[in-house]
Amino acid sequence: MTAEPDGPEDRLRRFATIWSRAVFPVTSTSSTRTEFEAQLLPQARRLSEALLARTFDSEAGRAVGAALVNVHCTDPEALSRTLDCVDAYLVLYCGDGGDQEDLRARCARLQHAMAAGFARALRERTLAEQEAIAQAALQAQGVVAQALHASEARFRAVFEGAAIGIGMADLEGNILQVNGALLRMFGVSEQTLRSRNVREWTHPDDAPQTWRLYDELVRGEREHYHLEKAFYRPDGTVLWTNLTVSLLRDADGDPQYQLALMEDTTERRLLNLRLRYEATHDALTGLPNRTFFFERLEKALGAGEGQRFGLCYLDLDGFKTINDSLGHAAGDRLLVEVADRLQSCATAPGEMVARLGGDEFVALTTGPDTQRGVDELAGRIMNALLAPISVDGRELTVRGSIGIVEGPAGERSPAEVLRSADITMYRAKSAGGNRFELADPEADARAITRHGLTTALPTALERGEFFIEYQPLVHLGDGSVRGAEALVRWLHPQHGVLGPDRFIPLAEHTGLIVPLGRWVLEQSVLQAREWRELQGGAEAVGPLRINVNLSPCQLTHPGLVQDTVDILERTGVEPDALCLEVTESALIGADDDLLKPLRRLAEMGVDIALDDFGTGYSNLANLRRLPVSILKLDRSFTQSMQQFPADPVDLKIVEGIVSLAHSLDLAVTVEGVETGAQADQLRILGCDTAQGWYYARPGPPERLHELALVDATG
Repeated sequence: MTAEPDGPEDRLRRFATIWSRAVFPVTSTSSTRTEFEAQLLPQARRLSEALLARTFDSEAGRAVGAALVNVHCTDPEALSRTLDCVDAYLVLYCGDGGDQEDLRARCARLQHAMAAGFARALRERTLAEQEAIAQAALQAQGVVAQALHASEARFRAVFEGAAIGIGMADLEGNILQVNGALLRMFGVSEQTLRSRNVREWTHPDDAPQTWRLYDELVRGEREHYHLEKAFYRPDGTVLWTNLTVSLLRDADGDPQYQLALMEDTTERRLLNLRLRYEATHDALTGLPNRTFFFERLEKALGAGEGQRFGLCYLDLDGFKTINDSLGHAAGDRLLVEVADRLQSCATAPGEMVARLGGDEFVALTTGPDTQRGVDELAGRIMNALLAPISVDGRELTVRGSIGIVEGPAGERSPAEVLRSADITMYRAKSAGGNRFELADPEADARAITRHGLTTALPTALERGEFFIEYQPLVHLGDGSVRGAEALVRWLHPQHGVLGPDRFIPLAEHTGLIVPLGRWVLEQSVLQAREWRELQGGAEAVGPLRINVNLSPCQLTHPGLVQDTVDILERTGVEPDALCLEVTESALIGADDDLLKPLRRLAEMGVDIALDDFGTGYSNLANLRRLPVSILKLDRSFTQSMQQFPADPVDLKIVEGIVSLAHSLDLAVTVEGVETGAQADQLRILGCDTAQGWYYARPGPPERLHELALVDATG
């Protein structure tokens, strides 16, 4: 059993305890340590609230600094220990999970404010003591002199012993006093430092408002200001500080001096720069990472009128094979070498290379003329990958696919540009790889549409967005309707009715083809039962049969046979009412394991049709081992028959296929019949059934039944 984590109040009290333990030994208070901690708790709460406030106000820090003087923490060591304690523990115990970098910056500013408040309160206390002494001078001149000396001694001790740099100057900028900490920061003697004027301390990295704030302060228009400022040391190195400058007025309220408090932040800045580098650069290759690249791309896209950008999105071809065969260590060494080569390709102004992750890199070029420049950059990248890369004694050939996006700044967001480049890169990869392609808005739109359809597919079946149309199968001998092929459609909410060519490949890719195919099979078998019930078994041509397509994914699904049996049993339909169509290409080189489900279905009485026959380049002799009873000739064989006379070569091919099929006891169905001339020629050649627009386009099931009734009644 673990204890509950401390709450904010508990952490605040812990901070106050640490603070009191650090400072109490150097105080001149008569309170006990527990009483002293109780006095510090409200000040700790004030610091915590200032640290987390929506709008930062350094007044809280000055008030806490003044409060230290009020509780007799006037020893310089008390201020030093307080600042150390605040620096080490305030963010830790009171940060409350906020942005650590921002909280650390606020904490530093609070420390400066505390030091300023401490110095001012100590000075005011000194002045108050001096005033009290002056008023008592008539009564005890000797006591007053002693008190004044003690007060000045305390102030001098704080001034000299402070851990932060303190300097005082007049309103003309002449330096009057500096403490030891300030001398150590600059690494010079007091005489050297006092010979300088404040206005000489300019630096190229000064914020634009630096000297404006200074001028306002010495004119008496502001009491203080705080900023980050850099100074040059005599040896040429840079000293970075958190600088607070306050205006000191005389008894009449007129500006008299300026007081500067400086904290050396050079090491902290170097640490922040190193952390920034690590956060924006890839640890493996040293290239800028995705974060840095998006910053640069956003800046490029926000450039002014007339500026353009060009982006090359690179993905290595076959990198996964290298990783899988040689290991990730070898893959990493390969990526490092590729990164070095890419870096050498982007050395011109406005060019950069970054690694987005894995084996994906991106190169960016900017300027007024990137239309030619981005093509040249892509060419340099492709050439850089030509030479083999040696990894663990092996010479590895690396190729890449690049998607290029180029255009004017200000028209697209970074996410849109990168998406277009990604789509274009995959287009280059699908075209064989080792090439680059230019972005095409129409191709992007198609890819985005495909992605949207793929995303919507899983819920489309649940929402009932699919429906089935039926195309009649007609007997060429007597013209009667013998059945129909079930063709699934998708009624998409945005795109309207979509044919199977738009979504079946997507369903196969995602695996949704299995539940979709099961739904089509069940709905089609139910429709076949309804047709047979309407026929009443009176037609001489026999009951109508339903043809349903099977995809290659369904063929390999272990539940195909059981699903079919369950559907037939549940609907009460005999197996001879069903014909399953399988494309010839799906059965090329099929082994016995793949054919076993089809053989079981054929043994049950389900007809198996070999669809698109003639397009798969299969061995005709292979037909003997396939459990098929019907050949469906592809429409490419009969297109020439739309004209008269028909191509004699096509006639001979079809005649040969029909003769071979009949010799193997296979029926022949022809697709794509669009004219009466085609129908007559196919009937003469001995084809058994046909389908096509000449007879009817795919339509609702009621239309098929009407056609069947017309045939039956003459």
